[in-house]
Amino acid sequence: MSQPTIIKCPTCGAPVEWSAQSLHRPFCSERCKLIDLGAWAAEEHAIPGDSLEDELFSGQLPPREH
Repeated sequence: MSQPTIIKCPTCGAPVEWSAQSLHRPFCSERCKLIDLGAWAAEEHAIPGDSLEDELFSGQLPPREH
């Protein structure tokens, strides 16, 4: 039988077995999963975009009202 694949939790670095039994994979726990979600919500994480494309389409949107 082969060894299970072990990865590091992206939040805390704890080892996580990559299998169906690891309910929160790639995270080690619900807590680490929620910490990561909070970082995305706070815009601490972002997927880089194409600045030229962003400029082209930003004029099509109405100004944001705060």
